[in-house]
Amino acid sequence: MTQTENYLDLPLEEVLGDRFSRYSKYIIQERALPDARDGLKPVQRRILYAMNEENNTSDKNFRKSAKTVGTVIGNYHPHGDSSVYDAMVRLSQEWKVRNQLIEMHGNNGSIDGDPPAAMRYTEAKLSRIASEMLRDIDKETVDFIPNFDDTISEPVVLPSKFPNLLVSGSTGISAGYATDIPPHNLGEVIDAVIKKMDKPEASVADLMQIMQGPDFPTGGIIQGVDGIKKAYETGKGKIVVRGKATVESVQGNRQQIVIDEMPYEVNKASMVKKMDELRIDRKVEGIAEVRDETDRTGLRIVIELKKEADGEGVLNYLYKNTDLQVTYNFNMVAIEDKTPKLLSLPQMLDSYIAHQKDVVTRQTTYDLRKANDRAHIVDGLMKAVSVLDELIAVIRASNDKQDAKKRIIAKYDFSEAQAEAIVTLQLYRLTNTDVTSLEKEAADLKKKINELEAILASDKKLLQTIKKDLRQLKKTFSGERQTIIEDKIEELTFDIDVTVANEDVVVSATSDGYVKRTSIRSYTASNGEDFAMKDDDHLVGLLELNTTDNLLLFTNKGKYIYLPIHEMPDIRWKDLGQHISNLVTIDNDERIIQCIPVRQFSDDEFLVFVTKNGLIKRSEMTLYKAQRRSKALIALKLKGDDEVIDVFRTNGNKDVFVASDKGYGLWYHESDISIVGQRAAGVKAMQLKENEWIVSGQVFDDGTDLSLVVVTHRGACKRMALRTFEKSTRGRRGLLMLRELKTRTHHLRGLFVVTENDTVCFQTSQGEKECVYPSKLSISDRLSNGSFVIDSENQGEVTDVWKQATYDKPFKE
Repeated sequence: MTQTENYLDLPLEEVLGDRFSRYSKYIIQERALPDARDGLKPVQRRILYAMNEENNTSDKNFRKSAKTVGTVIGNYHPHGDSSVYDAMVRLSQEWKVRNQLIEMHGNNGSIDGDPPAAMRYTEAKLSRIASEMLRDIDKETVDFIPNFDDTISEPVVLPSKFPNLLVSGSTGISAGYATDIPPHNLGEVIDAVIKKMDKPEASVADLMQIMQGPDFPTGGIIQGVDGIKKAYETGKGKIVVRGKATVESVQGNRQQIVIDEMPYEVNKASMVKKMDELRIDRKVEGIAEVRDETDRTGLRIVIELKKEADGEGVLNYLYKNTDLQVTYNFNMVAIEDKTPKLLSLPQMLDSYIAHQKDVVTRQTTYDLRKANDRAHIVDGLMKAVSVLDELIAVIRASNDKQDAKKRIIAKYDFSEAQAEAIVTLQLYRLTNTDVTSLEKEAADLKKKINELEAILASDKKLLQTIKKDLRQLKKTFSGERQTIIEDKIEELTFDIDVTVANEDVVVSATSDGYVKRTSIRSYTASNGEDFAMKDDDHLVGLLELNTTDNLLLFTNKGKYIYLPIHEMPDIRWKDLGQHISNLVTIDNDERIIQCIPVRQFSDDEFLVFVTKNGLIKRSEMTLYKAQRRSKALIALKLKGDDEVIDVFRTNGNKDVFVASDKGYGLWYHESDISIVGQRAAGVKAMQLKENEWIVSGQVFDDGTDLSLVVVTHRGACKRMALRTFEKSTRGRRGLLMLRELKTRTHHLRGLFVVTENDTVCFQTSQGEKECVYPSKLSISDRLSNGSFVIDSENQGEVTDVWKQATYDKPFKE
């Protein structure tokens, strides 16, 4: 055979699959997941067993951790010392496990995530309750297997006299499986086990009357009973865990938030740091100082608030944005019958009960065998005492111990064991007192044997024995519940004042999409002049608002942008604003046509939209309160090449005026426009002919003394009195507002309802800008074409008309 024939030619995927499946099987069964019977991972079991074997128990002195780690590595767990020491430390940490299985002297880490001292500095021993995990292990109660080098044996599982899987919980990640089982209250779990023994068909609802839910060592509050129930029924579920915090009043009309309990497995130092960062970054207003006052008396974090700050609002913000409130996901996976399984609560209890029945049966069998053996010896000793003188004579006549045993077996029919006991009997045992004690011991043994046989003969007696032991354990080790359970998950709400500094600012938005907020000081310093803007751009809105307000920006493409004022860039008055595309996603050719400030969305307010192709739509304002702000949202549905030309806020009792490019105008009440949903397209605004479109829509309070200003494409402008029109109804043709000419007929480019202080501006095809002051125009006839402001042949035709935005304080009295 050649050397190459020693090797198998196998595909790489087959070899990798085989090796990884072996590795996966190992880490699932032998590393990361707990056993359903004793709730321990192999490394934890080996640590407890090694300490027990070394007599490093609760009634002895502490011993160096390094010595225990060395024993575990050398005898049972051939892995790195850090994996053993880390597991050992976790079993001793009072903020990680509800009942510590190891007591440790020295620095064993902290809730702040500080690492423990090296194992050469710390000392450890088994806790009292850990001894209950190992009690009766020497009575053949569990199976043993050879260790990794076949030199000694180790237990497959511990007797676990209490249901450790639920009491201590577990967390781990292996290949394809992970586990997250929370710790529970020992007394409650024991009561649940007893209930399941008494009533095997008990439902999760029955069990939850006794066992409310997890009980974390760090206390805190659990919200969501439905999540607990689902987890107990299926093995998976979700709950909310929050720290225990109270808002206290202190001197000087101030408040402070005091946190004295944390959510489970949250790093306190990281949480405090995050809270302080929120204060420094001004993500939350009202926090003056964050202090960690934790000392040996207990956990205490104090969040000092500024004057007038909303304590409950700040607390809710911290619940929502820090680890003061976290989500805990149950994933109750454990090894049962050498297989990883997702277990429900009844399955876990059944698994533990089956284990205890096996342990107690084996323990009773062992005790019975020992009792029978002893009773046999005692019978022999009592028989020997009755023929003592002859027995002594036989022994004295014997050559040696072996000869003596043979002779007394032959003469008196003793068994080998009885003969051994007789020849090794000490002389003081031959007193009258000892004879009496033998008789008493025989009676006690007989009673004990009867009891043990009764346990083995009756399943009921077996369960009674387990229950008695569990009740004693509960009496000895059970403590008060530390975690409060609340039925519902609270919805966290807080006013915007909690997160935003309350400040009045000047907000501006231009047609090309440049927005900014400016401090009133910067605006005042410039006297409102020298506003930075591109040459072909114009202001759409100039408003004095508060940082807690919001702005709705509407575009010609039928979309809108929900923009909280505090999220707008803070830019000086003389500097160009930031383009809206840096804040939200919009199209390149989108223009802003209207900006509407909102302090709060009211049920009795509406938005009216007018489109170029002759549609008008009215929707409730509340529909436009947005949650998502990363992109422009749909304000109304547009068809084909249609676009929005005007948007107005109304109170439901306004008048509407729409005008077409052919010079027709129609006036009617907004109640003619039916109220529709957010995405609806709207209804016909006015009757249009072919190649006719709407150039303007106006909304105003009913008043016949109002004026209308129109601008035509040839640069003509005129002012008309609204009373020269007749009020009509929606969908009609309307009245003509321009005189028809045989050649070069005027086409409307803009129409506005104006007051004395308004200014109307327009731009020509050659880029020239002109402004008109309506108050200086005389009132013209409805059928006149007005007077020319520019020469369209030289300066270009009018392409765009707008009413100049003026400084407005919409929410000031």
